[in-house]
Amino acid sequence: MKSKHIFLFSILMIGLLTFTSLHAQTKPRIGIAGIRIESCTFSPALTTEDAFTKRFGDDLLNSYPFLREGQPLREKAEWFPAMTAYSTPGGAVTRESYESMVKKILDLLKENMPYDALFFDIHGAMSVVGLDDPEGDLIIRIRELIGKQPIISTNMDLHGNVSWRLAENTDLMTCYRMAPHEDAMESKERAVSNLLERIESGKGRPGYKAWIPIPILLPGEQTSTRVEPAKSLYAAVAPATAQEGIIDAAIWIGYAWADEPRNKAVVMVTGDDRDMVTRTAEYLAHHFWSVRHQFEFVAPVGTLEECLAKALTGEKKPFFISDTGDNPTAGGAGDVTWTITELLKRQEFRSADGPSLIYASVPGPEFVKKAKEVGVGGRIDGVAGAKVDDRFAPPVRLNGVVTAIYDNPNNSEVAVRIGSIHVIVTEKRKGFHTEREFTKLNLNPREADIVVVKIGYLEPELYNMQADWMMALTVGGVNQDLYGLPYKRIDRPMYPLDKDMPMPDLKARLVPFVAK
Repeated sequence: MKSKHIFLFSILMIGLLTFTSLHAQTKPRIGIAGIRIESCTFSPALTTEDAFTKRFGDDLLNSYPFLREGQPLREKAEWFPAMTAYSTPGGAVTRESYESMVKKILDLLKENMPYDALFFDIHGAMSVVGLDDPEGDLIIRIRELIGKQPIISTNMDLHGNVSWRLAENTDLMTCYRMAPHEDAMESKERAVSNLLERIESGKGRPGYKAWIPIPILLPGEQTSTRVEPAKSLYAAVAPATAQEGIIDAAIWIGYAWADEPRNKAVVMVTGDDRDMVTRTAEYLAHHFWSVRHQFEFVAPVGTLEECLAKALTGEKKPFFISDTGDNPTAGGAGDVTWTITELLKRQEFRSADGPSLIYASVPGPEFVKKAKEVGVGGRIDGVAGAKVDDRFAPPVRLNGVVTAIYDNPNNSEVAVRIGSIHVIVTEKRKGFHTEREFTKLNLNPREADIVVVKIGYLEPELYNMQADWMMALTVGGVNQDLYGLPYKRIDRPMYPLDKDMPMPDLKARLVPFVAK
């Protein structure tokens, strides 16, 4: 009797182990890959591969909080993170750098084939020298490797561009719904959740993808979801997505500082109900078009002189001024010296007891090196900036006292006091978005009279810190004056460049699936 029980127990355990093994084998095999950068074609800057931070393997997987060990989504699939590459926005990527990164992605993907699906994590506004629509090129080359059957779910920045071939070669699409992009990680998680739900349910690809290009090209500084009309426009996306028969609805503003035919706004809706998908896409597209005249800058704008006049005469401190024309986080070279040159000419700031002003920032690796040699408290006389973009002003001379040094192997920074101006000089171009980026240099932006930052709309920490704010319409590769940019290749007519253009065709176009 005992041996019979042992035999039955053994059979039960073998069955359980077999079930567990089969269950493990049924987990979908999902790869991860992508390149993320926003590239300005109106800047003389070029972006090379060394500007990209690359992630591989577990480091890549753990960069998504929702895919870390123990998270529910992590357990639902076998994950094969190939490579993602991210760079601060900049100039067009060199062809050599692009091809090198694409080869790395394809080689790594090849190691773990076959796949059931792929999470394609991109920005959507990369420009490559001599190549239109690089994200469309990249997804086609991935398709050629992994085949037509794997389901691809793509997540993008709302300032990306959705070409027809990108839409055709992906299956599920979504993008951020907030600008500033406080929902970036939430959007990535939505892309992955949608992908897993379609696999688990057995539904696979959506029945339909509707794509509507909208001939509108606006900068992010006029389309922030903090204010109308973008606030209400994007508020309509979640309810649209929640409808029966819809998987996801998305609106892309597009990227204004690149000159390619794909650069424009787009609405895309995916789902299983053809009528609902097309009607929803057309509703959102018509909504966007109907409010086009209402888009204005997210903050008061003026010349640098007008912004300074208000800052110096007003009582609200700190007064923030966005130096918009050379915003590195929109693709500007980041080393235009025109604004700091103008500030240093001002009589108000010549004396140490003048109005306190922090300027962030200008790159100057040689200047930083010299400041380190001089040390805190030492006097320095040198030049910085205008190595990449000297169209508007030459390198700026900075003659002052070193007040702080932040030594970092990736990008050291120093602060120099010239009169009542504290100038931040960095080894490499960078944006300043958080309070910590100032306080690490012993600068307190909350106590400054004026803070001038190379930025467009203020990121959340700075926005919550400012007592008042204006955007200076300054010069640079990402000049807010779109009318003055030398567009040659974008589709025309295009609003607002062609204000009196006729009503466009906003009928939904159903995108075919590569595997059908």
